[in-house]
Amino acid sequence: MTDDYHSVASSALLPRMARGSAPWLVPAGAVAAGTVLAGRRSRLARALAVPAVGLAVGMAWFFRDPERGPASGRVLSAADGVVQTIDTTADGRTRVAVFMNPLNVHVNRAPVAGAVTGVEHRPGGFRPAFDKDSERNERVIWTFETEIGEVTVIQIAGAMVRRIVPYFAVGQKVEQAERIGLIRFGSRVDVYLPAGITPAVEVGQKVRAGETRLDRD
Repeated sequence: MTDDYHSVASSALLPRMARGSAPWLVPAGAVAAGTVLAGRRSRLARALAVPAVGLAVGMAWFFRDPERGPASGRVLSAADGVVQTIDTTADGRTRVAVFMNPLNVHVNRAPVAGAVTGVEHRPGGFRPAFDKDSERNERVIWTFETEIGEVTVIQIAGAMVRRIVPYFAVGQKVEQAERIGLIRFGSRVDVYLPAGITPAVEVGQKVRAGETRLDRD
């Protein structure tokens, strides 16, 4: 989605929509508008207008991209959702996995400020993001070089429409809580805390991208 679109949306006092959502929002909006207009002349069109408008509203809700804070903390959540698992890897890092349901904001944010040293896309299967077999799903692996060491973020596609849209490339710098990408329709995001950093969240806790602190003092 272009910057012009964001400018128009802002000037019209509409909610900000995520970059990369236009291929879904534009057709849904066009169909909704068409059925509403046709409904003036056709009973069938009036009947079709209800689900068409409902679909357009649902798309707009899914692709909303609200402004976020950053909160204080060395590492912030990269995603909205619920903490699904917290585990320690063989190299001493701690993985915090956040499951995102279709009602969550699906724009992900940088948990730390730093330089992007890796953006790797790996194709794979499309199991539900909460399924243990989702470890083989399509994903984008982000690597950030930061003041606290290397931080990895993994965006994992879910079982529905599978598309991850990165907003940055290797060599660019990001600020903490800055938008880094979008996952379309159901997904999971893992943040790997460097060794020695204790997580401040627990399994089952709700978190918000760019606002919930993941590390403990």
